[in-house]
Amino acid sequence: MAHLRGNLHAHTTWSDGVRTPAELIEAYEALGYDFLAITDHEDLIPWSYWRSLPRLSSRLLLFHGVELNWGVGDAGEVLEQHVGKVLGDRETLWVLNHPARYKLSVEATVARARRIARDGVVLDAVEVTDTGHHRPLYASDEIALAKIATDDAHRPVHVGRAWIEVDTPRDRDAIIRAIRAGDFRLGLDDR
Repeated sequence: MAHLRGNLHAHTTWSDGVRTPAELIEAYEALGYDFLAITDHEDLIPWSYWRSLPRLSSRLLLFHGVELNWGVGDAGEVLEQHVGKVLGDRETLWVLNHPARYKLSVEATVARARRIARDGVVLDAVEVTDTGHHRPLYASDEIALAKIATDDAHRPVHVGRAWIEVDTPRDRDAIIRAIRAGDFRLGLDDR
């Protein structure tokens, strides 16, 4: 079985991306990707978002998702953190998005994952990239989550910078289970 290549974090004009959903899908199809998750920002999406996602057509295996805002610390302080929610058919993948953007140390990343779990969301993965640029600090074994690469595409320059490859059937839930198990490899284009 050939490895499937995909991206699990991308934005469209439904939130703060510059490409329409169809244009974004076309860009990943042109790069030969096999799957894509559209994860627009929860506070920016229109009411029609969830109805519109299933209507998209593509040769890609499309995951529907959303980038959630999480933001209350242990002492009630406001924190900025995005959490990716990627929906399979029965499974959901929860991702701590771009800790590098928030300049988190490894210890702060671990603490944040624990705090989010206490709020009821047990994370499966952490991004080791920020808009596709590798941030090796977050590949630390101290962070007990699968380490994924995404390109967090907002603009055309982001598309194709980082991806994951899984050796699974072409099935959303199988891909999510492989990620949870750490059965994937990272792809990085450090342009």
